[in-house]
Amino acid sequence: MQNSRQVTVYEPKTKQFTFIDTCFGTHHLNFGEDANHTLWLSNNLQNELAIVGWVNTKMFWQTRDAGKSQGWTPLIVDTNGNGKRDAWVEPNQPADAAKDTRIGLGFYGIAYSPVDGSIWGSNIGHPGYVLRLQPGPNPPETALTEVYKVPPPGYGMRGFDIDRKGVAWVTLASGHIASFDRRKCKGRLNGPGAAEGNLCPEGWTFYPLPGPSFAGRDGAAEGPYYTWVDQHDILGLGPDTPIGTGNFSDSLHALTYGKVVELRVPYPMGFFAKGVDGRIDDRTAGWKGKGLWVTSGNRTPMHIEGVDAPSPGAPGKTLSSPLVVHFQLRPDPLAR
Repeated sequence: MQNSRQVTVYEPKTKQFTFIDTCFGTHHLNFGEDANHTLWLSNNLQNELAIVGWVNTKMFWQTRDAGKSQGWTPLIVDTNGNGKRDAWVEPNQPADAAKDTRIGLGFYGIAYSPVDGSIWGSNIGHPGYVLRLQPGPNPPETALTEVYKVPPPGYGMRGFDIDRKGVAWVTLASGHIASFDRRKCKGRLNGPGAAEGNLCPEGWTFYPLPGPSFAGRDGAAEGPYYTWVDQHDILGLGPDTPIGTGNFSDSLHALTYGKVVELRVPYPMGFFAKGVDGRIDDRTAGWKGKGLWVTSGNRTPMHIEGVDAPSPGAPGKTLSSPLVVHFQLRPDPLAR
């Protein structure tokens, strides 16, 4: 769980909470696949407050020493092009060709790449940026950051995830699911200009979301918020399926076989997906033993139907509790 300067752990078996005080703010979080079970945390702050933090959870559970088990790093771009982290200029200071550059683009979404252990994330400043952090052997002193700005027609980024091949995925307010594949980059990724994020436009690919659009653009008039990649084929549309929330269409959007399909929730009206995660309860039970769990917020839709109200959808005040929706995909309509 996130907090202003804390990580909270809940143990369902014992019903106990554990609190880990941090010296950095926390927002979204994701576990690495390393031996220390490192928990990486974004803080969604900008300028001199933009950092990435982590908790070595293996060390914490062994020692209960929160101070020794955590760390953080500023976001430094190798703008002098020598391949290592050196002295830097702070955000909004004049560039110095002999120094690196600290950027003020904080992570919002955050994810661990199983390919090389790098940490990726999104920044919500317009038009949106994908960030890559290579921790190095001693992250507080060696971590380097790369910046990739989303090019037209894309804009408006929040949720973020990564697939098993190391490809980054985002949903965009321009009405797209988009990928950034660093392997497609043809030129250098450091040196002059690296801090602005313009060095690899060829790494981006855009997939329009279905639905009505505005004149002059191919993306739907959508407002997707969150992005999640089904790395392990939990839903059944294939491994590494990117899924975005359709916040203007009561749905999830899944990119499969090069096309975006819509998974719509017909009732209650006003399904407003905020978070997505997958869970496998029984690997031997086929489609019935796994599925997606999606939270639905109630703070925005004005016409949401209140499933626990006396008369859902009726005029006047109708109460509506936040929902969790379980998505499962049958292999055929008659499957049991």
